[in-house]
Amino acid sequence: MSTPPVPAEDRPQPQSLSDLFISFTLLALQGFGGVLAVVQRELVEKKRWMTREEFVEDWAVAQIMPGPNVVNISLMIGGRYFGLKGALVALAGMLTVPLVIVLLLAVVYAQFADHPGVAGALRGMGAVAAGLIGATGLKLFGALKKNILGLNLCAVFGAACFVAIALLRFPLAYVLLGLGGLACLLAYRGLAP
Repeated sequence: MSTPPVPAEDRPQPQSLSDLFISFTLLALQGFGGVLAVVQRELVEKKRWMTREEFVEDWAVAQIMPGPNVVNISLMIGGRYFGLKGALVALAGMLTVPLVIVLLLAVVYAQFADHPGVAGALRGMGAVAAGLIGATGLKLFGALKKNILGLNLCAVFGAACFVAIALLRFPLAYVLLGLGGLACLLAYRGLAP
């Protein structure tokens, strides 16, 4: 169930830097393995800081920027609402507590890495994460109806990307430059008056 779009000026937004920090800390703590699904649910459906279309656009930008996608999107949202200070607070929220947890888990993993149950659990978590990403992609597919390229062309680009990376094993950088560059060019032509 999707909520109707809310005008930007009437949309909920973080109330303070503390709210931003806590929100991104809680978001980061939920995002083990399947962060895309968690980020979309929290920012679009629960907090309503963004529409689905804004999320798809910002996530696309976050993916082509260097660094982890969720960190990039936290910087963009923090910067949108509170400028540089907000970007830094959102980044701190995304990284502080998870960094401590990961360091503690690394110590524990070093002790139990050779145990077959640990290896099996990690393989199972990978399957769940892949399912979360696939489900979120299907959920966000409808947002492409409003894309300047149109749903059909977006589907063609998505299929071409899948074939190039998953089946033909082309390097991600080449696919990103080739298909991404072509999609940007077509979008630019579609936006031109």
